[in-house]
Amino acid sequence: MSKDSQMRAVINQKLIEMGERERLKELLRAKLIECGWRDQLKAHCKEVIKEKGLENVTVEDLVAGITPKGRALVPDSVKKELLQRIRAFLAQHAT
Repeated sequence: MSKDSQMRAVINQKLIEMGERERLKELLRAKLIECGWRDQLKAHCKEVIKEKGLENVTVEDLVAGITPKGRALVPDSVKKELLQRIRAFLAQHAT
């Protein structure tokens, strides 16, 4: 495992242990709904299903097709806020 992977695993474990990961997920969920991201992605799903036909789309196909767009649609402000919260958490709980 690379040093970067190890660091991510340690940070993730600390976030889980302290309950911060769930708080961050709730914040992210609320922010994405607030900015309309969820509605945009839902509309994109409907477009993909309409194009391919309901009978010809699997869940895996749908996820593979919408994931890149979903990531691209997350506003930079939301990404920045989440990153700031993670950095603040790590600074507060550094060992």
